[in-house]
Amino acid sequence: MTELVTRYIFRIWTLITVAVLSVSVDAMEPKAASWTQWRGPHRDGQLPADSLPENLSEESLKEAWHIPLGPSYSGPLVIGDRVFITETKDKKFEVVRALDRATGKQIWETEWEGAMTVPFFARSNGDWIRATPAYDDGRLFVAGMRDLLVCLDAKTGKQQWQVDFVKDTGSSLPSFGFVASPLVHGDHVYVQAGGSVAKLEKTTGKIVWQVLKDGGGMSGSAFSSPTLATIDGKQQLVVQTRTTLAGVDLEGGEVLWSQEIPAFRGMNIVTPTIVDDTVFTSSYGGTSLLFSVKQGDDAFEVNQLWNNRSQGYMSSPIVIDGHVYLHLRNQRFMCIELASGETKWKTKPFGKYWSLVFSGDRILALDEQGELLLIAADPSEFKLLDSRKVSEESTWAHLGVSGNEIFVRELNGLRVFRWDAAASGD
Repeated sequence: MTELVTRYIFRIWTLITVAVLSVSVDAMEPKAASWTQWRGPHRDGQLPADSLPENLSEESLKEAWHIPLGPSYSGPLVIGDRVFITETKDKKFEVVRALDRATGKQIWETEWEGAMTVPFFARSNGDWIRATPAYDDGRLFVAGMRDLLVCLDAKTGKQQWQVDFVKDTGSSLPSFGFVASPLVHGDHVYVQAGGSVAKLEKTTGKIVWQVLKDGGGMSGSAFSSPTLATIDGKQQLVVQTRTTLAGVDLEGGEVLWSQEIPAFRGMNIVTPTIVDDTVFTSSYGGTSLLFSVKQGDDAFEVNQLWNNRSQGYMSSPIVIDGHVYLHLRNQRFMCIELASGETKWKTKPFGKYWSLVFSGDRILALDEQGELLLIAADPSEFKLLDSRKVSEESTWAHLGVSGNEIFVRELNGLRVFRWDAAASGD
C-alpha cells in the first residue's frame, strides 16, 4: 500500500513539474501577435485584423511605461512576455537587453565591444547600432555595427556563437555599419553582410554560402534587408544590394535572376516588396519600379511592367488591396496603383522617414520626429484620421505593434503605449 501511495505522489509531482516547465517555456514562445523581426511577423508591416487603435488620443492610447536607454536605430522585438532592445553604450559597447513586457523591468543584459564611426557626411544619422534583430526558436540574432552576427539565448542572454565577417571572410569593414536586418527561415539565418548575401546555420553560425559579393567597405555592403518569397512557384530569397535586385536559391545560393537598380551612390535602401509574381522597389536618385518575374524554359525572366518617377528613400512600402503606399525622398506620402503604376495621390511634405504598419484598411506611421499618424488606406484620397506627438526625441527605429500595445524606440529610450482592446472591438 505504501509503495502505491509513493508511486502516486511521484506521478503527481512529475505532472506538476512538467506543467510548470511548460508554462515557463510557453511564456517565451512567440504568439500570433509577437513582433519577431524587421517589419513584424511577416516582414511586410501587416498586422492581423483589428490590430490598431481607433484613435491616438491620450484617453484612448495611454503610455504604459518608459525607460531610458543608450542610442539605437534597431526596432524592438516583442516575444511573449518579453521585449528585446539594443543600444550602443559609451561609444564602445553594443548592448542587448531583455525587458519585462508589463513593466519595462530589466531581465538580463549582454554586451560586447563593437562600436564604430561612420563617414562624416552620414554623421548626423549617428554612430550607433542600426539593424533590427530577429527571433526564432529561443534564439536572438543580433547584427553588430562592425559586421558581427551574434546569436544569444533569448531566455538568459548567454552568447551561443558569433561570426565576425571582416575577420572570417576577409571583407572590408562596412563604412556605414551592418545595416540590413537578419532573416531566419527553417534551420538557417540569412544576412547581407561580409560584402555579400550569406546563409548560416542558425545553431552554429557556420557559413553555408555567400553570393553577390561586393567586398564591403564604402561602396559595398547592402542597406536593404532580405525577404522571403515564392515567385512563380519557386521559394527564394529576394535581396537588394547597392546596385542589384535579385532572387537567390535558398538551398545552393545560385542567383536565379537579377536586375540592375540605378540609385544615387547605391542608395537602394527599401526592402523589396513581392506581390504574386511581381517585385516592387524604389530608390534614392532613381525611380519606383515594378517587375514581373517568371520561370522561362532555361531561367527566370525579368520584365519591367512600369516606371513611376517618384523616388523612395529609407521607408519600406506597404501594399493594401492592390495599392502601394510609399513615403518618398521628398518627404511626401503617396499611393500608387500596383497594376498600372498610376499615381493616385501625393501629400504635402511630412517627416524624412516613416516606419509603416497596417491592419485592414488602416495604416499606422511613425515619423523620425516622434509623430504617430493614423491613416485610412484609401486610394481615392489621403485621409489622416488622427495624429499625436509621442516622443520629443528622434524616432528612426521601426515601430513595433503587438496585441494592444505600440512600442516606440526613441533615440535614447523606449516608450510603450496601450489601448483598451475591448473598447475598440478587438
